[in-house]
Amino acid sequence: MRAITLLTDFGCADYFVGAMKGVILSINPHAAIVDITHEIPPQDVAAGAFTLLAAYDVFPAGTIHVAVVDPGVGSARRPIVVSAADQFFVGPDNGIFTYIYDRDPSFAAFHINNTKHFRQPVSTTFHGRDIFAPVAAQLSNEVRLESLGSLITDPVRLPIPLKPEGPNARIIHIDRFGNLITNVTRDIFPDGATLVVNGRSISAIKDFFGEGVADELFGIWGSAGFLEIAVNGGSAAEILGVNPGDSVETRIHTDD
Repeated sequence: MRAITLLTDFGCADYFVGAMKGVILSINPHAAIVDITHEIPPQDVAAGAFTLLAAYDVFPAGTIHVAVVDPGVGSARRPIVVSAADQFFVGPDNGIFTYIYDRDPSFAAFHINNTKHFRQPVSTTFHGRDIFAPVAAQLSNEVRLESLGSLITDPVRLPIPLKPEGPNARIIHIDRFGNLITNVTRDIFPDGATLVVNGRSISAIKDFFGEGVADELFGIWGSAGFLEIAVNGGSAAEILGVNPGDSVETRIHTDD
């Protein structure tokens, strides 16, 4: 029995999530469906990409992840399924799997174009129900990837890299508490280094949030493995006035 996870920006007030689950269970009544979240900000593909990155690797091999943050639904954008990291990823080809590609460069992506696996008729506004949910259910029933569509080599990627390019890092996500998640990892940030954001230098690294004093900006290693910028009891995003994609300078001090 394979797990099927759902990650969307649908919220829980409407019927969308329930309809996707109904389609999955109609095809595979034994599917184990797990909600990662349905509270991605509307149309925020980058937030969906980060959230998927932070969650996917706690699931067992063979898990099927359905990620639907899809402002291009009904357009020419491709529906795809990706095999990577011993798991499967189903959703729109709009960059939502960017960080999965970065984590496993040996990934294989397929354009889902075999319509026999779709729920009919296919709505132009709800591919989550009519394409992605049934394809995920078919995968859980051991349908072969090659039967779903054709291999592609040019999946869409987001412009924010998972690793910094040169001395400048990026903010790749801002969580609901206003913490700034950067793409800085421990291997590129030695002890004593400093972050500079909007002209503010941040050198203190705390072990836990409550260690910070009021209004003090500090760094903290988050649970996803990236360096975060935070403030105890407040929003670092509001204090610094930044957005996802903004630059973060890393300064590594020497004795010279």
